[in-house]
Amino acid sequence: MTGATPRAKTWFITGASRGFGREWTIAALERGDTVAATARDTATLADLQERFGESLLALQLDVTDRDAAFAAVAAAHERFGRLDVVVNNAGYGHFGMVEEISEAEARAQIETNLFGALWVTQAALPFLREQGSGHILQVSSIGGISAFPNVGMYHASKWALEGISQTLAQEVADFGISVTLIEPGGFDTDWAGSSSKHSTPLPAYDEFRAKAQEARKARVGTPGDPEASSRAVLTIVDAEKPPLRVFFGPGPLGIATADYESRLATWREWQPVAVAAAGGSS
Repeated sequence: MTGATPRAKTWFITGASRGFGREWTIAALERGDTVAATARDTATLADLQERFGESLLALQLDVTDRDAAFAAVAAAHERFGRLDVVVNNAGYGHFGMVEEISEAEARAQIETNLFGALWVTQAALPFLREQGSGHILQVSSIGGISAFPNVGMYHASKWALEGISQTLAQEVADFGISVTLIEPGGFDTDWAGSSSKHSTPLPAYDEFRAKAQEARKARVGTPGDPEASSRAVLTIVDAEKPPLRVFFGPGPLGIATADYESRLATWREWQPVAVAAAGGSS
């Protein structure tokens, strides 16, 4: 999957204060790469700044601010002279049944998980096109291709990210730019903890909510190790032909297989209706 020993790369990583973003920042720096790491509060990166010095550029960024995203990417390019890997990792999970989600909560989820990635991607593309190379990593989820109760708005944001990224991959391939959607299962991050948000619950869903929570525990099982994911990320960015999509963790493949087999079975069952809808006959 990899060829010769790669040259040092320059990374731009959003959401680097914790979780995947922090672990991948450390992994890149430890192997001699340079990293522009963003966080809402750069104080969370102070220990890494002290440890890695000039190899790390810590940038304050709220990815929902389009102008700020463009400024941060430009600052990273000015500092390091190029961008090789752009990681759209900033995001959070919103918990709430579809009926419970407020307009403000719905818009905030999309603003961060979808538009935040879009703004950073748009900001980076001119630099990547000019140098004729680059790799954009979009941190999606198994929830970007499947769906479960109580996280509908999160799914909406990730399904949208999946669609725009698959389109993007086709649009930029001729410029030497690769796109990879990383689709993790359950990992030991604070995605469902302090970084998550919750809608005000409706009592009507209390019984189902309890069932959904138990199902989620069984589905996730033993969470993956974010630090271990760093090795997988390095393998992907060093690959001659990186994948458009890749799961992280052992669980997503089984979920996806069952989901897609079910979809195909339903589509086939209803194909006569599909044909009839266009005025034909099966």
